[in-house]
Amino acid sequence: MVNNTSYSEKVKDHFLNPRNMGKLENADGVGQMGNFLCGDVMQVYIQVEKDKEGVEYIKDIKFQTMGCAAAISTSSMITELAKGKTLEKAMKITNASVAKELDGLPPIKMHCSNLAADTLHMAIKDYYKKQGFDISELEKKDACYRCCEH
Repeated sequence: MVNNTSYSEKVKDHFLNPRNMGKLENADGVGQMGNFLCGDVMQVYIQVEKDKEGVEYIKDIKFQTMGCAAAISTSSMITELAKGKTLEKAMKITNASVAKELDGLPPIKMHCSNLAADTLHMAIKDYYKKQGFDISELEKKDACYRCCEH
């Protein structure tokens, strides 16, 4: 069970009532990452569509996570933050923004927010690869977003 003194109410809510949990069949992009030290494993599935102006955005997003309360909560929150966003804006979602939206995480659990953001970014990169795009520039931008916390 969740320790009441360690987690915010938002973390507990997302753990006990996760949003967008499950698998998207025929996903346009899939990201999968794990942390071998703690055993958490996340998968993020995205469905991409174009708006009236032809800009690609995340129409639907789901996740499957095996892990602790923080891992499930950050996975749930990342789907709420990314859904409806353009791919460019979704790539700018950072571990800090995930933790902030959850009203913080215990320092020992911050790696879960890294895992959630990185798994989302991996799903977006997978989508671009499937579309035949060279993602080398996207990789550079992703590294910058992670270290600079734009």
